Amino acid sequence: MAAKKRDPAQDSSVDRVGSSCLYGPVPSWRLGRSLGVDPIPRKTCNWNCVYCQLGRTQPVVCRREDYVEPGVVVKALRHFFETHPQEDVDWVTFVGAGEPLLHAQIGRMIRDAVALTGLPVAVITNGSLLYRPEVRREVSAAQAVLPSLDAGNPTLYRRLNRPHPEVTFQRHVDGLKAFRQEYDGELWIEVMLIRGLNDDDQALEEITSLLHQIRPDEIHINTPTRCPAEPWVEVSDTERVMQASVFFERVAPVRLAHATDGAFNLSECDSVVDGIIGIITRHPMSEEELGRALTCWAPGYEGEVLAKLAESGRARVVLRGTKRFWQSASSHFPGER
Repeated sequence: MAAKKRDPAQDSSVDRVGSSCLYGPVPSWRLGRSLGVDPIPRKTCNWNCVYCQLGRTQPVVCRREDYVEPGVVVKALRHFFETHPQEDVDWVTFVGAGEPLLHAQIGRMIRDAVALTGLPVAVITNGSLLYRPEVRREVSAAQAVLPSLDAGNPTLYRRLNRPHPEVTFQRHVDGLKAFRQEYDGELWIEVMLIRGLNDDDQALEEITSLLHQIRPDEIHINTPTRCPAEPWVEVSDTERVMQASVFFERVAPVRLAHATDGAFNLSECDSVVDGIIGIITRHPMSEEELGRALTCWAPGYEGEVLAKLAESGRARVVLRGTKRFWQSASSHFPGER
């Protein structure tokens, strides 16, 4: 007798990956197949960026704590690579649903990940804590560090990134310069371009001047294509993006963000719904992306899974224009409870 086909929408068991500090692998335009490590609670951040795809930070915090026991991260990584071939992952990436450097033992976790997996480890961070010498030492264990630099002056920094008072613009810039002097790995700085804010020639010239002082290995230009926190945020047009590339190429090679091929990996899930929750808590998905993932991992049950996702109370849809994004229900957007 043929085995009965499992219905992912009805499966109520807990997804091992989604309920832990790991998620993915997810397709990344910079890092290929990236296995995410999230060492902090959702939206634990010292910035409240207007473009954040996870919504507003409430409240903004700047205290470093042991949010996740480092041993839990090692155990989760060991389990993953005991059940998956190493070829499934290109990078192990520390990228929290907030600011991962707020974890007080980030250095230990990075070193453990390097030793355990033998894969390159990346850290995606806003970089605002790199002014602290101990944080620079901890992060130096990674093979690549990807901090942000969205503004070339304090006024624009406060308007765009809306930081905790403790992380000033000068500290942010000084930290990036000091880290570059000490760090031998790959330093890739991301600039998020916002139409009408930091994409005119003056703003680009100011950012370029700072990039000259920091001397990154690469500069990555991104735009807020995933439901930004503030509804008034607009994507820079192609002409402005290309102009930014011309400015930044004076300093280092430039890479432009682009759509990635491939669906999100839900193969580890005992419950596809829980697996989706595990991803969208850190990485909101457009309905198109979600549809591709469900076609791969729950063929024939796409509609039922979406219905269960909506009924779970843990996910909801956020509209930006005519585009629908699936978000964690705990996210905060203007005008919504």
